[in-house]
Amino acid sequence: MAHDVTTGVPASPSAPAGGGAGARAEGTPGRGRRGGHWTAWAFLAPIVIYLLAFYAYPLYRNLDLSLRHYTVRSFVQGDAPFSGFDNYRDVFADPAFGPALLHTLTFTVVSIAFQFAIGLALAVFFAQNFRLSATLRALFLVPWLLPLIVSASTWTWMLNSDSGIVNHALELIHVDPVNWLTSPDWALTSVIIANVWIGIPFNLVVLYSGLQAIPAEVHEAASIDGANGWQRFWRVTFPLLRPVSAITLLLGLVYTLKVFDLIWIMTKGGPADASITFATWSYRFSFGSLLPEFGPGAAVGNLLIVMALFFGLLYIRFQRRQA
Repeated sequence: MAHDVTTGVPASPSAPAGGGAGARAEGTPGRGRRGGHWTAWAFLAPIVIYLLAFYAYPLYRNLDLSLRHYTVRSFVQGDAPFSGFDNYRDVFADPAFGPALLHTLTFTVVSIAFQFAIGLALAVFFAQNFRLSATLRALFLVPWLLPLIVSASTWTWMLNSDSGIVNHALELIHVDPVNWLTSPDWALTSVIIANVWIGIPFNLVVLYSGLQAIPAEVHEAASIDGANGWQRFWRVTFPLLRPVSAITLLLGLVYTLKVFDLIWIMTKGGPADASITFATWSYRFSFGSLLPEFGPGAAVGNLLIVMALFFGLLYIRFQRRQA
């Protein structure tokens, strides 16, 4: 041990040469946390950019369109005058608003009800895992995999008043032919039938996956307790399937609200607005004539967004109650 040459008292150990580095090391965790934040933002950047570019900006532009008086010239030059809520007032005062709202709700509710009911029945049927079950499930996916223009064109041909296979089948059982696509009484029913056919596979796939996630022991316990097939389904299977059913209905609702191409190809919203919905009405405003009305078309589109948002909030509230 070193001694002080004047007093003979042992000298205090000198501070290590790296003392300053140790002090600096104490700040390293802070810099590490900051580095972690930057890393997290780097991972989030792509999805944030995607949401801003493909969701936030289009929504902003659509809202801006609905609040201005756009013509083709002002749409190109970008100098449309601000009109406030005039476009919305014009939409609400339009005679087509009532039928479009009624048809949108009817088309959505009836389509979802039949898609879900038939999809659930098929999911329960295929859950028995019989021979050829997987093959038949794959065949049921065909309507979902076909391009909508193909499906719509096929149904247009099948429901043709003169040469359609449906009317031919009706004639074989001595039933008068029906003007499926040209009669105001049947046009909406026709597009609903086609949409139900297209949407069944989605419900089948999602609900079948939900059924597979339910433990077999639950059904066995219910059988031991004396429950029959219907009781097991209604009191055991269906309650356990409720979360999957909720998201299936929500996704189906959002998709069905915005169905446009199927209706436009089959009936164009006619005849006499008998099958017009908000989606086809918005398109007709914006692109259905030589003098497009972009403002009212955007206003109708925003009404669709509000409807979808309303049902989405209902779903979130339902999920919170279930938690």
